[in-house]
Amino acid sequence: MKLQDYLIERAGLTVEEVKGLEPFMQRKTIQKGEFALRAGEICEESLFIEEGLLRFYTIDNGGKEHIVQFAPEGWFLADRASIFFHSPTEYFIDAIEETKVAFLSQDFMCQAAVGTKSFAQYNETLLQRHIGQLQHRISMLIGASAEERYLEFVKTYPDLMMRVPQWMIASYLGITPESLSRVRKELSKKGL
Repeated sequence: MKLQDYLIERAGLTVEEVKGLEPFMQRKTIQKGEFALRAGEICEESLFIEEGLLRFYTIDNGGKEHIVQFAPEGWFLADRASIFFHSPTEYFIDAIEETKVAFLSQDFMCQAAVGTKSFAQYNETLLQRHIGQLQHRISMLIGASAEERYLEFVKTYPDLMMRVPQWMIASYLGITPESLSRVRKELSKKGL
């Protein structure tokens, strides 16, 4: 989904309002394996995924990756804390497949919020939804079984099963690839 279409359909902007924001956005194609953000950098832009798939993750002291989020088409992605506090990020963003991204500067967000009341309200709703999703994700990682986390993954990302390697799904779930195989086998026995 193109950013313009998203802003018109979901955020209620007019075609003219979207055109007025174009100077504050830049489109880039990120190749598979290429980084949009690395730990230690300051995240200065929000990303809107028009086509493709990104992942947002961290690496622990032992070198193990922990995927926090996948971002398919029609999703926004950024390290909001790094943007807001202008501090170095702990996260990486890279492309799982070739991805077309609209990079949105802070000027884009400010201009959109000032110029259009509907965008300001929509952005606030997005932020609140994001906070709720993060809280739910933390609760799932702390208190849910591997099976429950897997079912939640399928519900959250129904189209990613064939696009994401199993080891990445396991990383997102906080389990080993072997445990993921067991979970899928058990669910298959249950007809799920």
